Amino acid sequence: IVEYMLYVLWDLGLKVGHATRNIDECLRQSRTDITIRTSILEARFLWGEQKLYDELLQRFDREVVRTTGPEYVQAKLAERDERHAKAGESRYLVEPNVKDGKGGLRDLQTLFWIGKYFYRVRTGEQLVDKGVFTGTEYREFQKAEDFLWAVRCHMHFLTGKAEERLHFDIQREIAERLGYTTHPGLSAVERFMKHYFLVAKDVGDLTRIFCAALEEEQAKHVPGFNRIFLTFSRRKRKLAGTSDFLVDNHRINIADDLVFERDPVNLLRLFWFADRHGLEFHPDALKLLTRSLGLVGKALRRDEAERSGQQLQRIGVKFQP
Repeated sequence: IVEYMLYVLWDLGLKVGHATRNIDECLRQSRTDITIRTSILEARFLWGEQKLYDELLQRFDREVVRTTGPEYVQAKLAERDERHAKAGESRYLVEPNVKDGKGGLRDLQTLFWIGKYFYRVRTGEQLVDKGVFTGTEYREFQKAEDFLWAVRCHMHFLTGKAEERLHFDIQREIAERLGYTTHPGLSAVERFMKHYFLVAKDVGDLTRIFCAALEEEQAKHVPGFNRIFLTFSRRKRKLAGTSDFLVDNHRINIADDLVFERDPVNLLRLFWFADRHGLEFHPDALKLLTRSLGLVGKALRRDEAERSGQQLQRIGVKFQP
């Protein structure tokens, strides 16, 4: 049956990765192969015996996933870093790799795989229930995924092959296919590429939020004596020159969740104090910072420029509106 199905798919011109294994073989190989582990994680029931499918997922979760969360996270993040090194470390390349580049489709998929594995959920909506993303952030995730898939599919249709790099000579045609039009000051292709880079930035923002939530969650699972030591080492202390930020576990953190809403200039002060005291950023600070970027708008730039300059000068930053 398997051979017959594969020949039909091959005759249709489809490239199909395949393997035929029983449940025990699947579990045994998944313990030593991250790729197989991800394949089972992404398993979807198409046709056949539902009970067999359910047994595979239940045993996979119980016998493999339950005890290997940190290991899987580390392996996937290392895989991501290696991929970025090959495809380009910047999100803003003239000819970005839509699949493997920084801010591309594979970055979104990696977030989803890690989320499903570490939090042991089956859908993206459940990550919202776990508090990893807000509803708005998850909708951003979906919009970014839809956009990147659309771009990638049009690239394949246009070139007639599995082209993953958005080459300069096809950008104009892709823009037209996706419905972009010329506006005063920006051509259709410029608007398309601007949108692409904004989506890549959104993927980066979601990555920071996700990694912050992941680090916080991992800290909750430190066992025994190490948990006591961690609690002791994470004592908070005041940061000289400000009441809005503090030092938490040797990292700069926010004093409360209204720090940026109360004064958006704190979005800048956070970086200044971190640099002045040689501190890394606490995941809570990064998460709130990313979620507060909407506070920076035309009104803030216009109305707060002079006041911001005066305040920054008082703490030692030269600023010219």
